[in-house]
Amino acid sequence: MLRNFIERIGVMNCIMLLVVISIIIVSEALFLKGNKMDAIFVAFWAPTILGFMIYFKQKK
Repeated sequence: MLRNFIERIGVMNCIMLLVVISIIIVSEALFLKGNKMDAIFVAFWAPTILGFMIYFKQKK
């Protein structure tokens, strides 16, 4: 099942999705530690990376 998913969307997209998930986790950790402004700043990276992924995918 996982191999089929990776083949369907591509290895690089899987890596980028893992990066986005890790950014969300780091942002949540910062928020829970009390660094709310840093958490908000880091949280904006995830949709930005996803947006770039979509843009470059449509560019082909």
